[in-house]
Amino acid sequence: MLSRVLSCATFGVEGYLVNVEVDLSGGLPAFTTVGLPDNAVKESKDRVYAAIKNAGFRFPAKRITVNLAPADIKKEGSSFDLPIAVGILAASQTVRTSGLERYAILGELSLDGSLRPIKGAISISLAARENKLDGLILPSANAKEAAIVEGINVYGFDNLIEVVAFLNGELQVNPVVVDREAIFKAVSKYSIDFAEVKGQYHAKRALEIAAAGGHNILMIGPPGTGKTMLARRLVTILPPMTLPEALETTKIHSVAGVLPPGESLIGTRPFRAPHHTISDAGIIGGGHVPKPGEVSLAHNGVLFLDELPEFHKNVLEVLRQPLEDGSVTIGRAKITLTYPARFMLAAAMNPCPCGYFTDPYHECRCTPIQIQHYRAKISGPLLDRIDIHIEVPALKYDDLKSAQPGESSEEIKKRVTKAREKQLERFKDAKRKIFCNAHMESKDIRKYCVLDEESQSLLKTAIEKFGLSARAYDKILKVARTIADLDSSENIKAQHIAEAIQYRSLDKDVWQKL
Repeated sequence: MLSRVLSCATFGVEGYLVNVEVDLSGGLPAFTTVGLPDNAVKESKDRVYAAIKNAGFRFPAKRITVNLAPADIKKEGSSFDLPIAVGILAASQTVRTSGLERYAILGELSLDGSLRPIKGAISISLAARENKLDGLILPSANAKEAAIVEGINVYGFDNLIEVVAFLNGELQVNPVVVDREAIFKAVSKYSIDFAEVKGQYHAKRALEIAAAGGHNILMIGPPGTGKTMLARRLVTILPPMTLPEALETTKIHSVAGVLPPGESLIGTRPFRAPHHTISDAGIIGGGHVPKPGEVSLAHNGVLFLDELPEFHKNVLEVLRQPLEDGSVTIGRAKITLTYPARFMLAAAMNPCPCGYFTDPYHECRCTPIQIQHYRAKISGPLLDRIDIHIEVPALKYDDLKSAQPGESSEEIKKRVTKAREKQLERFKDAKRKIFCNAHMESKDIRKYCVLDEESQSLLKTAIEKFGLSARAYDKILKVARTIADLDSSENIKAQHIAEAIQYRSLDKDVWQKL
């Protein structure tokens, strides 16, 4: 007896349909799974056997062959437990086969027949909708997440008995319905605010410019000056997430299995801060079973690298592709996956190994050679992709004791959003996709960053005085374009160039005097 059950799996962050074919034949009892299953899928036979028996159904004493098609893509995870169990029961005529082709069925089975949650529910729901299926059957724990996708009926169940009763028409279950707008609104609030940061007005201004233009930023300063506190609040001043962005971000977190329990949608921009001991596979993604890395988990948000020089060199080097392309490609012998990775990079570092080179209150114990070696850990190609680097000095007592709250994130966000809207309007006719000033290349800079004579003279003086490179020249122009946008100015003026020059700390004399 042969039965066919539809299921789904994920490839990268996208879902695709899988046909689960189950054949029962005569001979000695055996259970074989084919179609490139991984170990978790191969082990499903023991879970399926126990779940069927403990749910009160008869397990057929026959030769069972399970095929997962398409057979040329490796199948991973435990979500095939439920469709395999349903396929066996359908082949043994315990479940009606009519109507099985209308549903995609997924779920991990416990030994008692109860259903456990799976990964990638939102990607799977999108795949089911694209293939015009009538519904999706999966564990109750994933139902709200999957129901975020419009145009597909989602049915959540707690155990195998309920699923069988539903497929046999013995149990009536209404599709799970969620209010997407209400959920999105509820999860779109941040628990932190820029108003909580005392002092550091220069750094706050730099972060506002970085957010307005999508510029990567590096903060340099002694320990305890608030670099991490500032970086964590950078996401609160970025433009609000749109619902499509939220769905895209949720897909990645769901596939990676890091979606917070009970949450069906990520409505705030992600902030990822990996420890400096992370491996290149952890930052970029991959592993024996490829999964998204930190650069993809930070998609549509901020990736923060604290103590930047302490990261392994190979980890920093692999950041170059996602920073340039907005995606990362992971190649293996039999598989190549591409994950989205469009994020802002925020980094922080001490000015020297001991941390007190620029601190007026502590004496630096480092030699010039040590400081140069410390800075040299950050490669030129990585610095090429950082538009703004600023000094974050030690706070003064007057700033610490001040009870006056700073400007709120909401107020800053309004200016940032307005500047981003100007940029989207400016680049709408560009031949390639440009979302913000940071994405401009040389030809775009020449077109959109035209300077008057006063601005040219000021920039020439700065280049000659500080010995700025051609790389720094382009960065200054891009940052000046963003400052002009925040100032609602169509043209870049001398004051915009003057401020942009301030945000090249690593290029100026403080480091060249060493």
